[in-house]
Amino acid sequence: MEAKFFRFLKIVGVGYKARAEAEGRLLYLKLGYVHDVELTVPPAVRIFCLKNNVVCCCGLDKHRVHQFAASVRSCKPPEPFKGKGIMYIDEVIKKKVGKKKSK
Repeated sequence: MEAKFFRFLKIVGVGYKARAEAEGRLLYLKLGYVHDVELTVPPAVRIFCLKNNVVCCCGLDKHRVHQFAASVRSCKPPEPFKGKGIMYIDEVIKKKVGKKKSK
């Protein structure tokens, strides 16, 4: 299968990891929960883990690739205070200021 459309996801956080198995048909995510999050990949999409924190979704159908990347991102969206979570490679997260300590 020749891939035409790509979507890269970056996983940020201590202990957060991704693992692809069964020739890119299953995706296991360790996201700080008690159990691993297991996602089955649709037939038109392939998954590659370039590192244990970078996931590449690729395929021929743009809609399906982006839809699956969005479903992976929704497992742990980036939070605005520390920036931990799953985000797109080209996504910029505006960080919020935490609570100020009063004197």
